[in-house]
Amino acid sequence: MKLDQIFKVEFINANLQARSKDEALGELVNTIIKGGIKLDYSHIIDVLKQRENLGSTGIGDGIAIPHGKISELDDIVVAFGRSIDGIPYDSMDGKPVYLFFLLLAPENSAGQHLKILARISKMLKDINFRKKLLKAKSQSDLYKIIIDQEDICIS
Repeated sequence: MKLDQIFKVEFINANLQARSKDEALGELVNTIIKGGIKLDYSHIIDVLKQRENLGSTGIGDGIAIPHGKISELDDIVVAFGRSIDGIPYDSMDGKPVYLFFLLLAPENSAGQHLKILARISKMLKDINFRKKLLKAKSQSDLYKIIIDQEDICIS
C-alpha cells in the first residue's frame, strides 16, 4: 500500500498552533476529522494518549509519529502536521517537534500498519526531505514533497 492511497491533502495541517503534546494531538485529530474521516474525537485522543503513555512517539530530530489502532476504521489513515515554532513533546532527544505524521490503523492491520510506520521512518531519515517539509509554502506543496519522497524511498 502506497501513501497516496491513504493520505490526502486534506489531512495536512501546515501550521499547527499547539503549544503542548496534547494540543498537537488534538489539532492532528481535528485535521483528519475535518478532512472527512467520521470518527469520535475523544476516542482517538484516548487511544493516542494510551500509546504515548507507553513511550513518546517523539523520535528525535524534530519528528513525532503518533499512532494508534482504531476499531471503527476500515483503512489506515495518515495525516501530517507542521509546527513552525516547534512543540515540546517529551521526545527522545528532549528537543521540540516540528514535523508530525499521525497514523491511525484498523485493529486488524498489524502488518500493514508496521510497514507504513517503517516507510515513514525511512523517509524521515533524509535530512533534505525534512528541510523541504519545513520550507514548503502550502498544503499542496507538502503533499507533493511527501508523495515524491515515498517514490524515492521505495524505488
